[in-house]
Amino acid sequence: MPAKRSYDIRSLAREFAMPGDYVSHAPCGNGHINDTYEIRFNQAGTHVRYILQRINHDIFTRPAEVMPNIQRVTSHIAARLEELGEPEACRKVLTLVPCRDGRLWHEDRNGNHWRAYFYIEGAEAHNHVNSTALAEEAARAFGSFQKHVADMGGERLADTIPDFHNTRSRFNAFARAVEENRAGRRDAVAAEVAWVLQRESIADVLIDLMKSGALPERIAHNDTKINNVMMDHQTGEGLCVMDLDTVMPGLVLYDFGDLVRTTTISTAEDERDASRVTMRLPMFDALVRGYLSSARDFLTKEEVAQLAFSGKLITYELATRFLADHLNGDVYFKTQRANHNLDRFRVQAALIEDIDRQFAQMVEVVARHSA
Repeated sequence: MPAKRSYDIRSLAREFAMPGDYVSHAPCGNGHINDTYEIRFNQAGTHVRYILQRINHDIFTRPAEVMPNIQRVTSHIAARLEELGEPEACRKVLTLVPCRDGRLWHEDRNGNHWRAYFYIEGAEAHNHVNSTALAEEAARAFGSFQKHVADMGGERLADTIPDFHNTRSRFNAFARAVEENRAGRRDAVAAEVAWVLQRESIADVLIDLMKSGALPERIAHNDTKINNVMMDHQTGEGLCVMDLDTVMPGLVLYDFGDLVRTTTISTAEDERDASRVTMRLPMFDALVRGYLSSARDFLTKEEVAQLAFSGKLITYELATRFLADHLNGDVYFKTQRANHNLDRFRVQAALIEDIDRQFAQMVEVVARHSA
């Protein structure tokens, strides 16, 4: 693995409207996409922190579309929180720090794109869901995020990663991987390939509902992992949704579905023994309870009706991606061992099978909380 690049963070920080004297910086968080740093400035005797982040333009190839999306969404949410008289509103939405020349981002001499945010004090992101209370708060925060942008007007947001959650497109990419068999692994995973093919109809359910007009296109976050919510240290409240690079038009069900996939699973995503994988119904109950507590007012009946299915869809989507990458020779997802992506696929497949076993109960949970 290549060594991480070194950047002149002190000089880069001075490109932004951060008053005071530079004190220090340090890497921040454990994200795998962007490079993130915590910057400290001394402002008249008080140390103030900011976040400085390099946008990974290998993934987000059009930063000039990513940043206006983020600016529009955060400004709209900030205005909505002010209208509602929310206490500590500045801790409940990301606030961009502009460059000294007024731009939203800085491009350095090597073509890297940088942005800055106010640091949200007294809060942290969690990497693991260890309680139903945490799951409920995360779901409530994502539902609140969706609610605040549901009435945002103006031009349609840019698609920062086209077809990101288009499950039909993901299935077609899987089918090409099977046909091309680049890594010569197809015969060894014939049973797994058959498993995906037998469930192809899953791919089109939400897409067909959207095409028919039964599901509305909305602004979605598209990456609703638990560590993308800042939780208040004292109260445990889900304060602020972050990592907004993938905020773009989509279905709110993609967001809820990914919450189900990442929160209800009983093991790590790359567990070697797929027989240990279960869908934890109490976690699902907490997600539905938290999500509907903030999102119920703007959701349609069909969106609510598809909440249970959405977790199955997003899990199937990622399963096809893992198996396709295994067939292609592990060219997209980072791997640390032989058959790593195959193990990941088997975990997703096992989760879907347990969702199927408990699906009737999941539907009952949704009905109870939406009554």
